[in-house]
Amino acid sequence: MLRYILKRLLLMIPTLIGVLTVTFVIIQFVPGGPVDQIIAEMRAGGLEGARSGSVGRRDLDAQQIEEIKKLYGFDKPPLTRYFDMMKGFAQFDLGRSFMHNKDVWQLIKEKLPVSISLGMWTFLLTYLISIPLGVAKAVREGSRFDAATTFVVLIGFALPGFALGVLLIVLFAGGTFLDWFPLRGLTSDNWATLSWPGRIGDYLWHLVLPLTCYAIGSFAVVTLLTKNTFVEEIRKQYVLVARAKGVDERRVLFKHVFRNALIPIVTGFPTAFVAAFFAGSLLIETLFSLDGIGLLSYESIVRRDYPVVLGSLYFFTLIGLVVKLIGDLLYVVVDPRVQFAAAAK
Repeated sequence: MLRYILKRLLLMIPTLIGVLTVTFVIIQFVPGGPVDQIIAEMRAGGLEGARSGSVGRRDLDAQQIEEIKKLYGFDKPPLTRYFDMMKGFAQFDLGRSFMHNKDVWQLIKEKLPVSISLGMWTFLLTYLISIPLGVAKAVREGSRFDAATTFVVLIGFALPGFALGVLLIVLFAGGTFLDWFPLRGLTSDNWATLSWPGRIGDYLWHLVLPLTCYAIGSFAVVTLLTKNTFVEEIRKQYVLVARAKGVDERRVLFKHVFRNALIPIVTGFPTAFVAAFFAGSLLIETLFSLDGIGLLSYESIVRRDYPVVLGSLYFFTLIGLVVKLIGDLLYVVVDPRVQFAAAAK
């Protein structure tokens, strides 16, 4: 087991290098980099100033352009910038944002509370509702309950989150009909002055609409996966033998079927957990004025904020690789028959 873990940890290094290298090379061919954008903004500002009668220059001289390039590190050859970036990442230094003039680590930490709030509650709601629902559907396979719940969860899966968000705003957030829920942020402006019960209630009150949009599409996947794995286990020979021996149906279901059927679901917990945290939706965050990871990623790509693009990619890739390893190790915890000794050779 230890040998397998060490092997997987070592394989993370070339994977990280490959992802960052490919992204860095692609960035070199993307037009309109940060230097071009700053020059365009300065020229536009100079032209506007000239039109208004103030002192302004329409064009920048070569020395000013070189100073801008030096400010952003683009006075160095691409290969030098690449090795400087990799050296910083090896020391967990993600650089400094061009757009925000902040350390990339600091930016990610500022946006994480929103993503963690939505991700944690999305994950908990999805699994706490979907697993019991999937088990109930498996036990009642082919019934009206099974057909009706499948219809409902598939509608939720097919409905885009942002479209549902617009509908919820119109219906419940001061649109055409009711004004029951707030529209902006995760807390009210007077949150700091509220008591602790008041703060918790205010926080949950703000979560209702965006959380509904985030979670609704996840129910179908987990529910149907749970149902199908349970149905497959129920049809196996050991279940038929247990029933023939007169073992109580509840004991068969929860002691034997439940453990075996949950193997593919439990081993997917780490991936689903992290995906719920970082798979932020730009449109949903924009609809509900949530300043999270999704909005940060979009703005950094549009503004060509390369340190944020590469730094966040490095951070998320590293987390993804670690989570994948944890998911593989959970197979051994859930099913001791799985052994990684052969895989490590």
